[in-house]
Amino acid sequence: MQDFKNLKDKKGIVLPFSPRPNGSSANSFRGPTNIPAIEEPEQKRRWLRVLLPLIAVILAAYPVFSLVTSPGTESKSPAKPLVVHDPPGSSPLNPYQAFLLSAQSLKNINPTGSGSLVAPLPDGGSIQYALDRDLQARVLEVMAENQVPYGAFVALEPKTGRVLALAGHSEKDQNWSERSCYDLYPMASLFKIIIAAAALEQKKVGPDTKVLFNGRSCSENPKAWFVRPGKRNQQVDLTTAMSKSMNPVFGRLASEIVGRDDMMNMATRFGFNQQLFPGTPVQPSRAAEPQNDSQLKLMGAGLGRETKISPLHAVAMMAAIANDGVMMLPVLADRITNGAGEVLFCENSLPVRRLLDLETSRQLARTLSLTVSSGTSRKAFHDRKGRPKLAEINVAAKTGSINGTSPDGFYTWFAAYAPVENPQIAVVALVVNQGKWKIKASQLGEQALEAFFR
Repeated sequence: MQDFKNLKDKKGIVLPFSPRPNGSSANSFRGPTNIPAIEEPEQKRRWLRVLLPLIAVILAAYPVFSLVTSPGTESKSPAKPLVVHDPPGSSPLNPYQAFLLSAQSLKNINPTGSGSLVAPLPDGGSIQYALDRDLQARVLEVMAENQVPYGAFVALEPKTGRVLALAGHSEKDQNWSERSCYDLYPMASLFKIIIAAAALEQKKVGPDTKVLFNGRSCSENPKAWFVRPGKRNQQVDLTTAMSKSMNPVFGRLASEIVGRDDMMNMATRFGFNQQLFPGTPVQPSRAAEPQNDSQLKLMGAGLGRETKISPLHAVAMMAAIANDGVMMLPVLADRITNGAGEVLFCENSLPVRRLLDLETSRQLARTLSLTVSSGTSRKAFHDRKGRPKLAEINVAAKTGSINGTSPDGFYTWFAAYAPVENPQIAVVALVVNQGKWKIKASQLGEQALEAFFR
């Protein structure tokens, strides 16, 4: 488009299947009708009349025969499938079962002592967690000190998926902490990451592409974003727009560059509207398809209130960008043993899927590079004299904010990874404030990164 600067030409797409010469569909179940029928010889048909009933009799009698002839069968009971809600017994756990068991036992961690965090199991076994003890303690301390009404925090190691912190705190609801990292909340401007990824993958924009727009950066009215050809319009490069979370820019990207279908396809690739982590407490994230252009613009700008994500999914997404586009399976336990000392699970890094190719993921990382230094998180990452609190660490980040109803309050998100050159940690913080507030998600995220890198 003429009002998007520096756009690259895009070649047409070649369909994988060409139309068939006779006009038949490649998906048709009906085969050709001119093939002659295959006749069986009369002798073969006579043998089949005898053989087929005999086979049927043998198959019908086999279950009874096996019960009579198998030794000790009368004392055997059907094998019970492994249920991770119960003590794990001696059966090995797959990674999803291990995560669920570890999540359920997290409240039983013994906070005393030193070294790894460990929770006992009812049969005498134990779970040794992957959690970073100091980081976990600091995050909980910051939320408690600032009397956070509702807060959730998750940190992952991008290259392995090891969960370095998993914490929830609420001054309002004592049951909040058990579900806070797995339940769904309005995604707000974190969705701009997905819009940028779709636009970058199409090769229609780059991190430095200038985009024309109108309206204030925080505008929620798509009618105010309209660009008038030949008139004076505002313009900004994509990286600056991401750092300042400019709604009009991403609304226009969604509507006029990416389009509804490609946006929904990218959301699906990122794990929305599906069981991304089956068998775990993580709820499937939701992205409702927009029904008109106005809804498409609002969704692209992060204002679609039915676009919801869990903190754990959000951090897995952020960690994937840090890991050159590959999402790893979150691993909460390093080791699980039963009462007999047998190992039921041992930490193993497993890729879930590739979200982006290497080039797109690195371009997307560039668009996230200014949020902390000069964007929406600048205040949280600088002291009162303007000096950076993490001067030696380059952080890629994105923020989000929106009003929500479950629970009621003002939601703030902070998603980041660091260092940009060699990512060691990805974090997501969610804080829901009501009325006066003491801390937002960016400040919680900054305190967590300070604790990790000190």
